[in-house]
Amino acid sequence: MAMKFPYHQQSIFRTFLFRFVLALLISAGSYLIFEFGRIKAGFDSIDANNNKQAYLDKTFMLSNEISKLKQEIAILKTNIEINQESYKFVEARLSPLQTKIQEQREAIAFYRGIVSPSDGNPGLRIQDLRLIPGRKDREFNIRLILIQSMKHDRKVSGNVNFSIVGSQNGNDKTYELSQLISQDKEIPWAFSFQYFQDFDRKIILPINFIPKLINIEVISNTKSISNIKQDFIWSINQN
Repeated sequence: MAMKFPYHQQSIFRTFLFRFVLALLISAGSYLIFEFGRIKAGFDSIDANNNKQAYLDKTFMLSNEISKLKQEIAILKTNIEINQESYKFVEARLSPLQTKIQEQREAIAFYRGIVSPSDGNPGLRIQDLRLIPGRKDREFNIRLILIQSMKHDRKVSGNVNFSIVGSQNGNDKTYELSQLISQDKEIPWAFSFQYFQDFDRKIILPINFIPKLINIEVISNTKSISNIKQDFIWSINQN
């Protein structure tokens, strides 16, 4: 036999059920009204979610692109560092090679001047003159190279006269070699050679003397070989 609820209890149950359904309807209606308002205002939750996902996807893609670019930058930096090290390595090897090539060119020009000078004239020549700073103040090393061009069937001998022209205390002044070298050094500058001869002499300039020109006169003691005289502007070489 089915159980029957008292009338009062059934009335309470109906009232509770009615209120529950009414609350659901009110909640659903409120949500629909809210969504309707947002849609009417141009907002769609579905589109918003889609847009949000699209932005998330785009952000993810950009993050990947940034990571790739960072990797490429790191690779480029590494390549640049490698290239710089390679350049330093090549430069370190190239500099001595260039020096050697220059020395060989000078040697070729030197021997060409002995065998076949550009003007085609035989005789004594001043092939090179260099002034190199010494260890002390006002001290200089003089390197002079004399050659005999074209004809080498006999030796040539003689002496070199050396002087420096300049100014001292506002006055013109000329100093001979004997006044520029130490007293214990041999003053005569003699030469004797068949092809060439080089000399190294050390001089010390007087105080307050400003050099301008170097006068060199090569006096030959060999018949048929003429003397030569040449002036050089004072110019210092580093080596």
